[in-house]
Amino acid sequence: MKILWVVVALFLSLAAEQNPYANLKELKLNPLSEDEARVILHKGTERPFSGKYYKHKADGMYVCKQCGAPLYASDTKFDSGCGWPSFDDALPHAIKRTLDADGRRVEITCAKCGAHLGHVFEGEGFTKKNTRYCVNSISLDFVPKESVAYFAGGCFWGVEYYFEQLKGVLHVESGFMGGHLKNPSYKQVVRGDTGHYEVVAVYYDPKVVSYEALAKLFFEIHDATQKNGQGPDIGERYLSAVFTSDTKEQEIAKKLIIILQQKGLDIATKIYPASEFYKAEEYHQDYYKRHNKKPYCHAYKKLF
Repeated sequence: MKILWVVVALFLSLAAEQNPYANLKELKLNPLSEDEARVILHKGTERPFSGKYYKHKADGMYVCKQCGAPLYASDTKFDSGCGWPSFDDALPHAIKRTLDADGRRVEITCAKCGAHLGHVFEGEGFTKKNTRYCVNSISLDFVPKESVAYFAGGCFWGVEYYFEQLKGVLHVESGFMGGHLKNPSYKQVVRGDTGHYEVVAVYYDPKVVSYEALAKLFFEIHDATQKNGQGPDIGERYLSAVFTSDTKEQEIAKKLIIILQQKGLDIATKIYPASEFYKAEEYHQDYYKRHNKKPYCHAYKKLF
């Protein structure tokens, strides 16, 4: 078994060289208007209560106006009454903090491109996290929750790793879907009696990448013919499934399965309606990136 997985690892390194999805995220900056440049490049501040996201309450992801990097999830946004959008948490590694020249305030910038966002304050007591990221609306764009796709293809670490390489993907979260227990922990899911799959939630920009492109990549990074799990990971939570949010996604998933069946593949992937997604514990997020490792049971193979 060890020899087999050494071979798999060697194949993975070779596949990465031929993988058209690898290293597609180039730092391409969006053009800025004069007002946007004043804030984003020259560290200005928009007038309080004037920004379009101050009272914004939709579900989705707030991203950097200049480079599109994901910064804040909508469930961390709250109304502080200060006149600017407020968040009590940021996505991991999304924000850089720098002490202002006055030695008092702490500036926040996009960790990817350096765009000025605003300032961060702590100890005010607005929320349990006791933190307020005070952000200029003009520094942000918004991606609605409708632009989220859900896939289960074995251990979520590897699926997350590959989706994060695809241009147009803004953010990927590892979590659980499909079971009967609310707010399950990883230990409860591992127990095997909650009915959950290990699922990734893929936040994407539909102007850059289509749902069909995401679904194609899903089938190309795991073995959709394996019926009892994925690689050495055996059990219900590792089964292959597409969780669709509407009939259009369902039709696309069915079409791709038919194409693969016509190629002679016995596809085990199931299609289910999306249900509530539960984010896994933080130590599961960006697992391979944080540990500087490569997936051990996922590899890219062109199928379409």
